[in-house]
Amino acid sequence: MNIDNTASQMRKGILEFCILSVIKRGEAYPSDIIDMMKGANLNIFEGTLYPLLTRLKNAGLLTYRWVESNSGPPRKYFSLTDKGAAFYTELETTWNELANAVNSITNKTQ
Repeated sequence: MNIDNTASQMRKGILEFCILSVIKRGEAYPSDIIDMMKGANLNIFEGTLYPLLTRLKNAGLLTYRWVESNSGPPRKYFSLTDKGAAFYTELETTWNELANAVNSITNKTQ
């Protein structure tokens, strides 16, 4: 069995929650999201992030605004919509329930 594949699948399962967690703190530029994720040892690449951001935007969970840049093209900054904030709250509840259940099982002593 390949641990790298299993670890990758586990990370993919929580990417959406982690990305929304970053954006929940305030408007976020994609490279800032990537940096925060890398800082937490959850490596994500632009080729993974941008399609996810687009999917979340199309689902009405995110909005964005363009900001002019002095050193290149305008930048797209993402923020949560009201629907996104409500969805985040549901995800957070689900995560906490799941984490508590897993901790309960894995930390049991006999």
